[in-house]
Amino acid sequence: MFTGIVKDKGEVVRVDDRKGMRRLLISTHFDVSSMDIGASMACDGCCLTIVDKESGCFAVEASNETLDKTTIGSWQEGRQINLEPSLRLGDELGGHIVTGHVDGVAQLEDIKQDGQSYRLRFSLPDALAIYLAPKGSVALNGVSLTLNEVEGSQFGVNIIPHTWEVTNIKHWKPGTGVNIEVDMLARYVARMIGKDPA
Repeated sequence: MFTGIVKDKGEVVRVDDRKGMRRLLISTHFDVSSMDIGASMACDGCCLTIVDKESGCFAVEASNETLDKTTIGSWQEGRQINLEPSLRLGDELGGHIVTGHVDGVAQLEDIKQDGQSYRLRFSLPDALAIYLAPKGSVALNGVSLTLNEVEGSQFGVNIIPHTWEVTNIKHWKPGTGVNIEVDMLARYVARMIGKDPA
């Protein structure tokens, strides 16, 4: 489990494509020596397992299922990655409950500066639109955000200067695909009332 509060920006330093698997080496400012093999790390919102460590870096692997549901298949060396280690008992839940199980990919349609903040508008797969509501929560590339408005299969969020600086959002452009995880509570409510399209 995660909170959607990004703790570090890592960088992809090596990509190794294997049959049915993609292995990535990611640099980090975290103390790699304290990481456990088998621990979870949210990488741009995807819960991935640490499978190896090198000096200042950790390795993760993504299966075909993960590659199909996320943006990981497009990651190249030099890409900045939002990182959040898994939640520990007693940690502050500053964002919202995030599982790291990405539901799909949303596309940035428009970005506009609004004072010192930024307004971003996205489109998402129609099947996911039912889970979004104004003032609800969503995770984009692992960042916990509040929905400003929802219209059909499009939605908007506001990015404050702090979030702009400490995440990889500043590198997004119109057309950029981002990993989206809808609010888990919204999914369960939709299921209970029989409106879950899954």
